[in-house]
Amino acid sequence: MPNIASWHPQIVHFAVALLCVGVLFRWIALTGRAAWAGPAAAVLLLAGTLAAVLAVQSGTDAHGPVERVPGARAAVIEHEDWGKRTRNIFLIVAALEIGALAVARRSARVTKGLAIASAIVGLAGGFALYEAGEHGGELVYNYAGGVGIRSGDTSDVSRLLIAGLYHSAQAARTRHDSAAAAEFFGEMARRFPGDTTVRFLAIESLVRDRNDGKAALAALAQLTVPAGDQRLRLRYGFLKTDAFLAAGRADSARATLEQLARDFPENTRIKDRLAQIK
Repeated sequence: MPNIASWHPQIVHFAVALLCVGVLFRWIALTGRAAWAGPAAAVLLLAGTLAAVLAVQSGTDAHGPVERVPGARAAVIEHEDWGKRTRNIFLIVAALEIGALAVARRSARVTKGLAIASAIVGLAGGFALYEAGEHGGELVYNYAGGVGIRSGDTSDVSRLLIAGLYHSAQAARTRHDSAAAAEFFGEMARRFPGDTTVRFLAIESLVRDRNDGKAALAALAQLTVPAGDQRLRLRYGFLKTDAFLAAGRADSARATLEQLARDFPENTRIKDRLAQIK
């Protein structure tokens, strides 16, 4: 079978949707109030079980690189175990559904019993499905599992590094460790010098974390902002204002804001900043 690791996220979401709705429809069908629910449940549960089988296979294909992330192995194994439990339970559900279809014309009583059994086992499968999904989410959000393995594009890993440095800097600010925050933002700027957003963050850090307005002004002087990009022009102007204030040049900060006010007369944030300085 071909390696389908890169398809794991798509397959998993199909499995979750099909199986959850399938179990729900099976219980609706047992009420006898919706004739369409029984056939719909059978189709959804059979399709969802196939998706669960493929989800386990794609997860197995993907687990190697994820498992090698330091500290992630136990989480990978737990997710895999719940995924396999889910697949196995719904294979039983699928067998019950096929059995019910096979005897539908011969014994209404047996068909009803198999449908009830499918509904009950489906609830157990739903619990296992929830656990598999919960542990899968933990891999994605707590361990960054799968980054860089879907497309083989190394930019995925670069984006992960940027995110890691950014969140580390924000965490440092939360604990009032300005020196550490400045180091993280500085590292971002060294590694990604061509990223405009990173450059803005690094310059902002010079003001906010190091209180070095002169260095921030020097860095801003090397930054070119497209004339048609209103968002960046505003950010540049506000950052320049902060840098002037940090450098003790309140008059220059006021002049910068006044120019912004002329360029963007409807912007209330500019007016508020001007009022604060005055």
